[in-house]
Amino acid sequence: MTVLTSLPQFPWLSLLIVLPLVGALLCLMHSKRPADCRALSLATSLAVFGVALYLFICHGQGEGRWLLYEDVSWIERFGARYVLAMDGIALLMVLLTSFMQVSAVLLAWRVERHVSSFFALLLLLEAGLMGIFLAYDLVLFYLFWEVALIPMFFLISVWGGANRRQAALKFFLYTLVGSFFMLIAIIALYQIHGAQSGVYSFVIGDLLQTQLTAAQEGWLFAGFMAAFIVKSPLVPFHTWLTDALTESPAAGSLDLTGLLLKTGIYGLIRVAFPLFPNATENFLPILAILALIGLFHAAWSAYHQDDIKRLLAYSSISHLGLVVLGLAAWQFTAWEGSILLMVSHGITTGGLFVLVALIQERTGTRSMKELGGLWGQAPCLGFLFLLFSLASLGLPGLANFSGEILVLLGTFQQHPLWAVIALLGVVFAAAYILRLVQGVLWGPAYKERSVPDLTLREWIILLPMAILVVWMGVYPEPFLAPMHGAVETLLAGGLP
Repeated sequence: MTVLTSLPQFPWLSLLIVLPLVGALLCLMHSKRPADCRALSLATSLAVFGVALYLFICHGQGEGRWLLYEDVSWIERFGARYVLAMDGIALLMVLLTSFMQVSAVLLAWRVERHVSSFFALLLLLEAGLMGIFLAYDLVLFYLFWEVALIPMFFLISVWGGANRRQAALKFFLYTLVGSFFMLIAIIALYQIHGAQSGVYSFVIGDLLQTQLTAAQEGWLFAGFMAAFIVKSPLVPFHTWLTDALTESPAAGSLDLTGLLLKTGIYGLIRVAFPLFPNATENFLPILAILALIGLFHAAWSAYHQDDIKRLLAYSSISHLGLVVLGLAAWQFTAWEGSILLMVSHGITTGGLFVLVALIQERTGTRSMKELGGLWGQAPCLGFLFLLFSLASLGLPGLANFSGEILVLLGTFQQHPLWAVIALLGVVFAAAYILRLVQGVLWGPAYKERSVPDLTLREWIILLPMAILVVWMGVYPEPFLAPMHGAVETLLAGGLP
């Protein structure tokens, strides 16, 4: 495939994957020098963010199907090729990943145990996420899908909380079972395509031409959905997330909620929907029902939590239910809102997880019963906690509102009842977020203690997030513009 680009013919997409892999290797080579590992990890993540930002600036207004495309012979005997492709949706996910990774490295700056291994795993996770968002060959996609699983498992099981091993095992088993069904579906689709065309290929563009019976399409679609629904996560396949987020270290929670949860939804958009349009059309009402159940169930569960991390875990499930509902509506505005909400959720909830880590570091607790009064004790920390909380609530003028209103407007045009029910679910968010703010910031303090305000390093982590929260709420167009062409193409070609 020949793709015109305004950039020089340079493997930018490969660079986004190779840089963190090299950084991870260098961290392991400097295992006896923790300070060097921290510096290498930060330098690597900044370099990756610089590349992603450069591509966003160059292609932020791009309207073509593919902004960049790399195709190299890989395992020619089996039809597997090294194919990376970036459209506007992938561009946004790449930018979000690189931005959040810089924050994760800075948040983990004070890690003392196995420093080199910790930062190497963070960078390996970044490489896996970049691969998922860029791979256009199913073998490559599956490889990166598994690569991203491994570092998160070790981050939870080694550096997590008291119940870290149980949480890590639960996370691993849920995602591994889903991945197993996806692997079976990939092999079956590969065989069917090869038998029909005489050319065996794993490239998604080639597999789009495969003629499938209704039964074949249904079973193959189910195989991919088993992986993507678990990772999304939709109720009732969500229970691994609350434990994983609660027990994971601060940087792991940031990457898990801000990035890894988005891979399942991205898999729906990039792989499942285009490859199986008829099965998708039949499944959309069921997907909408699952999304609405998750939206209400998670919001109700969040309201009854005392541990702030568990509350935010359920909040993430609720928000992602709204994202999936927008996709199920199969309408242009709703899709753009869903993708924008994916990005803004990563920043707003990521910011809250950063603040929870800072609060626990200062007070030794995440229980709302043992907090209170932080507004007067640490006003800057309290102000940012309030800002990110209101953004998560969907306050107009802040990040989540832009995505949520687009999802609701687009869904209302196609399915008014879905939108009305979803709007009631969004109101539930106000209840648990206001309870969170009341329990942490205001009211009498649980006990008298000195709570230091934000340090310079913590400002460096949080201030860019805060700026983005306001920017995306007031003027989201720069983040909507790259996805116009990709969304139009997917909606036009995904269903007959």
